[in-house]
Amino acid sequence: VQLVESGGGLVQAGGSLRLSCLASGGTVADNLMGWYRQAPGKERELVASFTSGGGVTRYADSVKGRFTISRDRASRTMYLQMNSLKPEDTAVYYCTASTPLGTRWGQGTQVTVSS
Repeated sequence: VQLVESGGGLVQAGGSLRLSCLASGGTVADNLMGWYRQAPGKERELVASFTSGGGVTRYADSVKGRFTISRDRASRTMYLQMNSLKPEDTAVYYCTASTPLGTRWGQGTQVTVSS
C-alpha cells in the first residue's frame, strides 16, 4: 500500500488545517491507523490514532480538544483536522497504515505555524 499525505502548509497561530492521507494499492486488510509528527531535533511522536479494533481514538495530550482524526474506509482516506494551531505544532506530519506486511508510512507533509 502507498500512502500520500496532503494539506500541509503555512498558517498563523490560531488557524486551522486539514490533513488528508490517501491509501492506494494494497489489500482490504490494510488499515489506516494514525498520524505522527516529527519536529526538527525531536523524535517522532504519536499525534492521533485509532485502536486496532477501529472504533476508539486516542490523542496526544498536547493536541486533545484541538485535533480530530477521522477516516473514510470507502475512499481509503484518513483525515486530521487541526484547529487552534500553535507554533509548537510545527512539524512534518506522517500517516501510517497497518498491513499484513507491517506498518507503512507516508512521505510526510510539512505543517508550519507562525506566531
